[in-house]
Amino acid sequence: MNDAKISVDVSGFHEDGSMTSAAHAVRRVGPQAAFWLVAYAFAVTMLGTTLPTPLYPAYERLYGFGPLTETVVFATYAVGVLVALLGFGSASDTVGRRPVLLAGLTVSALSSVTFLVAGGPHAYGLSLLLVGRFLSGLSAGIFTGTATAALADFAAPGRQLRASLIAAVANIGGLGLGPLIGGILARYAGWPLQTCFLLHLGLLLVAVVAISAIPEPVSVARPRRLRMQELHVPAQTRTVLVQAGTAGFAGFAVLGLFTAVSPTVLQLLGHNDPALTGLVVFTVFVASAAGQVASVRFPVRTSLLAGTATLIVGIAAVGVSIGTSSLSLLVAGGVVAGAGQGISFRAALGAITSASPEHHRGAVVSTFFVICYAGISLPVLGVGVGIRSWGLVPTGEVFAGVVAGLSLAAFISLARSLRSG
Repeated sequence: MNDAKISVDVSGFHEDGSMTSAAHAVRRVGPQAAFWLVAYAFAVTMLGTTLPTPLYPAYERLYGFGPLTETVVFATYAVGVLVALLGFGSASDTVGRRPVLLAGLTVSALSSVTFLVAGGPHAYGLSLLLVGRFLSGLSAGIFTGTATAALADFAAPGRQLRASLIAAVANIGGLGLGPLIGGILARYAGWPLQTCFLLHLGLLLVAVVAISAIPEPVSVARPRRLRMQELHVPAQTRTVLVQAGTAGFAGFAVLGLFTAVSPTVLQLLGHNDPALTGLVVFTVFVASAAGQVASVRFPVRTSLLAGTATLIVGIAAVGVSIGTSSLSLLVAGGVVAGAGQGISFRAALGAITSASPEHHRGAVVSTFFVICYAGISLPVLGVGVGIRSWGLVPTGEVFAGVVAGLSLAAFISLARSLRSG
């Protein structure tokens, strides 16, 4: 059957053609079209999570908080991700992919609505920012593991690595587009704290229609009660999870630094343009996506080695740039570190997806993202505390050293595995 052919689900009709009261005719697309519709919805959801990045200085002026509160607001997003991954990490294995994806889109829309309300002077403005970031993280956590698993489900036989690449690009690409779009609209459009979220709501509406049109890729014999996700993976994925998880933690820490603290860094370097902030963050994420694409033809362990080595070089340059107040070196280091993160992230996700049994794939992928999002939140909170206590320069240099050390540990472990294998 042609993958692009549209089929009609007629399970809700009687033999005479009349429709039952409990079901409606739903137009479903084929697997190939469903694959790309899921990728679109994935990118749109992740785009919404980083839209506020270039807006933090405006929120600071509006509500009178500083860098530490800014990092707390950002880390609230990561808390939402972890809650979703732990609470709903295996939900799509239990109730099906499509209902969980639709739930994630709904929560993403609630997040954008909350930010719309928070964009004007309000007695509860900071509380609304925290709620909006938590809902944003919740939507990302619900969507990340499920969309990655759904793309693997809809992929043609033997194309699992391609599916993992598209999943990684949709994830990172969406994260990168968020700051760019948010910054440009904040700089050049009216309603700088609202316009980007109105746009996001429109994109989400299209995504809801898209996900409603896909078939359910997994069979659910009988609905079961959802339980808290256990951080346990099958034995065949544990070794790569430890190695890739260390690199993933370090790589996402770098992304967290640029996503949460780059407005503060750029302000201290004399730049207070939201469009520039968005462009800098976008450049890092573009480098990550480019690293994923460039490494797709190389073996997984080779890519992990190359990614961790590149990450070490990049984060070292970022540390030096903060100490020397060099914008060009900051951008260059961010690009190199982003490429290293993308290479190692793509390889790790591909290995984990391929090694996971089908009916545990959602849970295993979610476990990997728990590690990654711990990396995007905990170090950033430490940076916020450090900036308040000791200033940006020593804090940035310590952060760079810690991330480089984690990357080096992952590199050594992988090198030993290659020699012994």
